[in-house]
Amino acid sequence: KRTDLLNFFFFFFFFFFENCALWVCVVLNPHCKSEEKSGWLKQLKKWGDMDICPLEDGNYGSELPNITNALPQSNLAQDSLSRPRRTVFSRAVEACDLHWQDSHLQRIISSDYYMSPSYQREGESLLFSPQGLPLWLDHVPTACARVDALRSHGYSREALRLAVAIINTLRLQQQRQMDIYKHQKKELLQRGVTSTTNLEGWVGHPLDPIGCLFITLTETCRVDDDNTMDTGVYHHVPVWGSPDAGESYLTLALEVALMGMGQQRIMPEGLYAQDKVCRNEEQIVAKLQELELDDLLVQTLRKQAIQLLEAGPFSGLGEVIHRESVPMHTFAKYLFSALLPHDADLAYKVALRAMRLPVLESSAGSGDVGHPHHGISIVPSRYPRWFTLGHLESQQCELASTMLTAAKGDMLRLRTVLEAIQKNIHSSSLIFKLAQDAFKIATPAESPPDITLLNVALELGLQVMRMTLSTLNWRRREMVRWLVTCATEVGLRALVSILQSWYTLFTPTEATSIVAATVMSHNTILRLSLDYPQREELASCARTLALQCAMKDPQNCALSALTLCEKDHIAFETAYQIVIDAASTGMTYSQLFTIARYMEHRGYPLRSFKLASLAMTHLNLAYNQDTHPAINDVLWACALSHSLGKNELAAIIPLVVKSVHCATVLSDILRRCTMTAPGLAGIPGRRNSGKLMSTDKAPLRQLLDATISAYINTTHSRLTHISPRHYGEFIEFLSKARETFLLAQDGHIQFAQFIDNLKQIYKGKKKLMMLVRERFG
Repeated sequence: KRTDLLNFFFFFFFFFFENCALWVCVVLNPHCKSEEKSGWLKQLKKWGDMDICPLEDGNYGSELPNITNALPQSNLAQDSLSRPRRTVFSRAVEACDLHWQDSHLQRIISSDYYMSPSYQREGESLLFSPQGLPLWLDHVPTACARVDALRSHGYSREALRLAVAIINTLRLQQQRQMDIYKHQKKELLQRGVTSTTNLEGWVGHPLDPIGCLFITLTETCRVDDDNTMDTGVYHHVPVWGSPDAGESYLTLALEVALMGMGQQRIMPEGLYAQDKVCRNEEQIVAKLQELELDDLLVQTLRKQAIQLLEAGPFSGLGEVIHRESVPMHTFAKYLFSALLPHDADLAYKVALRAMRLPVLESSAGSGDVGHPHHGISIVPSRYPRWFTLGHLESQQCELASTMLTAAKGDMLRLRTVLEAIQKNIHSSSLIFKLAQDAFKIATPAESPPDITLLNVALELGLQVMRMTLSTLNWRRREMVRWLVTCATEVGLRALVSILQSWYTLFTPTEATSIVAATVMSHNTILRLSLDYPQREELASCARTLALQCAMKDPQNCALSALTLCEKDHIAFETAYQIVIDAASTGMTYSQLFTIARYMEHRGYPLRSFKLASLAMTHLNLAYNQDTHPAINDVLWACALSHSLGKNELAAIIPLVVKSVHCATVLSDILRRCTMTAPGLAGIPGRRNSGKLMSTDKAPLRQLLDATISAYINTTHSRLTHISPRHYGEFIEFLSKARETFLLAQDGHIQFAQFIDNLKQIYKGKKKLMMLVRERFG
């Protein structure tokens, strides 16, 4: 029964708490008897040896160090297969070796006034700070686990005393680390590379040391008033026995949270461990935001922020950080918002320092901020081991957006934030989001726009254009349209600038079909309230762009270029010549037909005819392509030439005969050409004979012969693999063929011979030939 009960507790704790710190609290009970601890140890080992027991960090390829050791980072790349298997119970198993008999520890937790004796015995100098305050030099997460165990078992006063001793120790360590950095600063800055001494960070740690200390300290400061509904109300409670009269448990809670959050630490391996770091960081920030910052807390905040900036590689906000250091974006966003009303310079210094994300830098360096930034960082690949990279980049974007919003109207600060964004953010989508955010903030509905922030939005938009110009991005079209909108809000000079430098920002197609077309639209002219010289300047830039794009990509830009140059004769003639020059090499028949139809619409029938003739030379319509998309264009081209006159019709028919081999299409063209005389709908004032053209004379004789030949060839092709269900359709096809044959002077004789040949060649298809005899004799 006892075993069943223990198993029940095992699954209860695992599924509902998912927290190995609870088991550490259980075995660290100060009054736990040795036989009870032995029983727990045996059971914990049994559970830990089970194959289904979850690993501590949720990742089979990464293990954390022993609970009692604070090992330096010496073999980060150690083969994961050689590491011991650590489960959610490993720390509890290790905690079974801890005890409470240490005399120094007992004095710490039993008295508020335990201080350094006036005469210290050998070794006692390590147990007290220079101010005489007691220290507890245990591994920090382990020391905090003791605090958690004391508090959980009802020893809140003792937990509070030990928490204060731990914070005194962390303060002393921070000061010594800063002293060490001062001696190494010059060398580190020159190298631009550093390592980190923290193999496991305190944020996201399985034992949650920072959260434990924060809760222990703030519980004492919570307002216990039945009339107070707000559970986040705290007041200052002086630290018992502290020589600093202004120090309270609330200031200590804030200080230790800032220390832990600002600690430089390596990103752990595995999705679970990385996700836990992010969640724990957000939890701590949420607790910090519950504190109403008064003068004492602001003083603590400023002091700790300055120390984090000056702590070198021991801080995530130091000047030089490790390439795989956990980013400080979420933490810095809290610091920025908290410091901004009290010390704006410090707030921006912290936030700008935290904008780094060195793991995405193209070089293997550590992210030295002293190096000048040239152009846009090129990221060769996303770092594969950082599973939460998308979340981290979004937090980086949030930090940048917060700074942009706060800097509205301050040109100097906006420029500094802009440079930080351009240097450190590598995602074009996130930069685009920042540009949109800045634009929205800069253009409120009921007040004039903020031109300084608008210019920043435009700069970010231009960077997005450069970043995505040669890479695929599904939002590219939206980005281009937005940039034109933003430039329009900025003014005429911005539009002229993007038109003149289009080749660095847009593809030729985008530049003509979206950018120039939008700039030249009536809505843009009205929005900018341009006078005539300004409209002409803008139009001139747009025409120059159009011609450059047409030269670079005539296939996709020629029509847009012609449209944009309509109102300028010289530019229009230049665009037309570009089309003619490109027609023989790089353009397809569909593109040429489209431009030819445009020319007819604009009132240039002869130019339209020339382009249609060029399009015909690119076309090849096979005998069985009677539903080809180009058929309507061919019929239109023939109708155009017919309307222009006999000479134009005579010129187009050889091209049709050469390009079109589909009998039904040829017969349709022939029928249309014989219905009216050529030139009746031609150029006004042109003399026309008004006589119908004979199919026995050129040029229609050539078309008639080609049509008859196409019917003969198509007939033989269809009969090769015809099935009985298509017999009726075939007979109808022969009926259409007869109509074409009869247009010839001896057509009835040719058709009769054609039918006789079919009967002879395909006499094996008795049923089909019987149908042919019934219809055609």
